[in-house]
Amino acid sequence: MTISAPDALLFVTPDCPHCAMVQRGLAELQKQTLVGTVTVVDAGEHPDLAAEHGVRAAPWLKLGPFTLTGAHSVAELRQWAEWAQGEEGTAHYVAYLLHEGGYAHASAFIHADTLRLKSLLAIVADPAANLEVRLGVSALLEAYANTPELQRLLPQLGELSRHADHRVRADACHLLGLTGSAAARAPVAACLHDASEEVREIAAEALAALAKLK
Repeated sequence: MTISAPDALLFVTPDCPHCAMVQRGLAELQKQTLVGTVTVVDAGEHPDLAAEHGVRAAPWLKLGPFTLTGAHSVAELRQWAEWAQGEEGTAHYVAYLLHEGGYAHASAFIHADTLRLKSLLAIVADPAANLEVRLGVSALLEAYANTPELQRLLPQLGELSRHADHRVRADACHLLGLTGSAAARAPVAACLHDASEEVREIAAEALAALAKLK
């Protein structure tokens, strides 16, 4: 299936020092067919529309599913345009938001389409990921404890419970314990004999939580 290039909505203001650069970058990417329709709106002339989109400063850019603020080079815009066309981009975008302290924005982004939760497992599986980002992703996933949304991730979490890095196995066990599904017991129980004490402890806690299921 071919995914179309993302459309862009850019809010600008006359005194904005970076708006022209972003607008030129979008125009260049549009020529390269990496961006679809580009709509430029003067936030000062259309305050109601700006308020509707939550625009607080310019440049403010909606590129496909992603909302970006501030200055972005052509190369950065190209990368975001490419990420907007696949699942990989979801993890990058959430990591970007969490790194910027935008947990609430990240939560709203996931809530808008809970299928995006699956993409977050790429961060769970990366022990080298920024600690702040890993903690934020854990919190995002924990928000769906005992729900079908988290239970859909059981196969992937089961695989992560066998990951080479003990930190990933520990996180996977923790999340498996939050699924509220009896199907999570087997992979968690297997971790009771893990080489890592941390993994064994978390697996025991997770299994205790799962044991309470009727």
